[in-house]
Amino acid sequence: MSQQSKQNPEPDAQGGFSCEWEPVEGRVQNPGHSSNSHAAPAGNKSIFYPFSKYTWEGVKAEEYKPEPGNFANIVRNAIVGAKGESCHFDLRYFEISEGGFSSFEKHKHEHVVICVRGQGHVRMGEKIRDLNFLDIVYISSEIPHQFINKGREPFGFFCIVDRERDQPQELDPDSIP
Repeated sequence: MSQQSKQNPEPDAQGGFSCEWEPVEGRVQNPGHSSNSHAAPAGNKSIFYPFSKYTWEGVKAEEYKPEPGNFANIVRNAIVGAKGESCHFDLRYFEISEGGFSSFEKHKHEHVVICVRGQGHVRMGEKIRDLNFLDIVYISSEIPHQFINKGREPFGFFCIVDRERDQPQELDPDSIP
């Protein structure tokens, strides 16, 4: 496939686009991860969580963090990963009410955030960016970050993170490391 066709894909004979995976030059596949290395153990069952008004049946909203800290008006919903699934990631939904914010923190693990409700800000180090519906943020290792609701409507986002991860280090919100 030419470089031009990779940048500007053309529809296939059926009018759709190919979703075939192609290796990215310079990216190394994790050693020891073959197509069979992520097979679910026997007895692992699929589950469906019906959605209604930013809640999921069978998923209970819980405290953002069990210990006190510098955060306000935020709840967490552990949707996938905390109920015995064999996946290597957790999918959580966080919702920040008006005037609320997450802790300003950093950690070694990476995560992906997808905004699905309201509007907010993400603070990453010295930069502050607006977040709107379906904006995506990738936060790399050791980057100080915080999520802030900037409106009256709840600000909600999915967070995908490794199942096994280090504990966040809470930072002084007035500092910029």
